[in-house]
Amino acid sequence: MKLVTIQTETGPQLGIATNEGILQLDKALGLLPDSAVPRTTEEAIAGGTTAIGKLSAYAARLSEQPAETKAAVWAAPSDLVFGPCVPNPGKIICVGLNYRKHAEETNAPIPQYPILFNKFNNTLNGHLGDVPLPKVSSKVDYEAELVIVIGSPAKYVSKEAALNHVFGYCAVNDVSARDLQLRTQQWLLGKSCDGFSPLGPYLVTADEVGDPNQLEIKLTLNGEVRQHSNTSDMIFYVDEIVSYISQHMTLHPGDIILTGTPEGVVLGLPEDQQVWLKDGDVVTVEIERLGTLTNRFVNEA
Repeated sequence: MKLVTIQTETGPQLGIATNEGILQLDKALGLLPDSAVPRTTEEAIAGGTTAIGKLSAYAARLSEQPAETKAAVWAAPSDLVFGPCVPNPGKIICVGLNYRKHAEETNAPIPQYPILFNKFNNTLNGHLGDVPLPKVSSKVDYEAELVIVIGSPAKYVSKEAALNHVFGYCAVNDVSARDLQLRTQQWLLGKSCDGFSPLGPYLVTADEVGDPNQLEIKLTLNGEVRQHSNTSDMIFYVDEIVSYISQHMTLHPGDIILTGTPEGVVLGLPEDQQVWLKDGDVVTVEIERLGTLTNRFVNEA
């Protein structure tokens, strides 16, 4: 199942991407009430396969309703405003230098342990949302990444059991202000500017994704391919990442983990070829089975 966040005047609402368009769940429940159906992304994640089963059955019921009812609750993606597909993660944990070729292009040693840092909820952004270029940075970069969304509490889990704790996956652009990131040994400042984590468009359940380390991943800048790799190039695979983090902190439903970016970032180019993101640039992240995430970069007001 593909879940989406719809931005409305009353706040974020849960939607389901189907062959008929986006099912607007809040509107649907107003016409066809069902108290057993999860109403929010948080409820869907926490409810796991049981919640997804209820959502699937409810969507099937709606598809059998009269045409006027269906027209009132389904919408074309172009008619909606997308929010981050995980609208309120408890933790945003990031893994740095997790693709071999990316480590090589930045002349960094291959890590022996996952390099962890964090971002905050102020960085969350949605599909087609504008990403502000901070006034205090002149070196903003893109990073296409796979995101793990935790579905059940995980503490001291083995690598073999780790994927059982994953609800699903999505795409992110881990936007990075390199001049701020590299100002000190701590990367947080350059990673945590407002809007620096466009997330989506879909949160795809794990059963639809299959092996998360066999996914094509690509990023284009104004239509030009800049990153094109596969999640099989990760140094630490998804199961290793979840297991490793769980040895040190409890992961809770709705926590998200950004798993690193492949080669092709601006930072990896020779200095005389580095052209940083500028006002009007359009960046698209595409990950196999997870959809296409597009954002425009604009000068901060």
